[in-house]
Amino acid sequence: MLLKFIIFIHIISATIWTGGHLILALSFLPKALSKNDFSIIEQFESKFERIGVPALLILVITGIYMAIIYTTDFFEFDFSNHQNKHIYIKLILLLCTILLALHARFFLIPKKKIKQLAYHIGLVTLIAVLFVFVGFSLRSGGLL
Repeated sequence: MLLKFIIFIHIISATIWTGGHLILALSFLPKALSKNDFSIIEQFESKFERIGVPALLILVITGIYMAIIYTTDFFEFDFSNHQNKHIYIKLILLLCTILLALHARFFLIPKKKIKQLAYHIGLVTLIAVLFVFVGFSLRSGGLL
């Protein structure tokens, strides 16, 4: 029963994280770019971060928990194992997300570089959708 609850919380958190980035990329970003108004992005981020960052942290914690439960010989880096392959892909996506977030936070946001930040937003949104796809592939028996 605990594992089912963990999976449910993981899915809810993924919905928040991915949905928030889709809304940002498809609604707020085009408006900010057309008006060349960085404050539109800042306003969205100030509201979304209150639920988005905790959702991401929950995703990481529940993801690690499920990785421990579902994998055998995790540190052998065996890409032929269905579960391991998907978990490794998710870890790579997480690393990409963290690197993009750090770059944006320290180099783009302080300088209010909206056009460069737009590429980051697009990439983080794509990565969020890929997270969902990889999770679906893992649970459905494999699309990868």
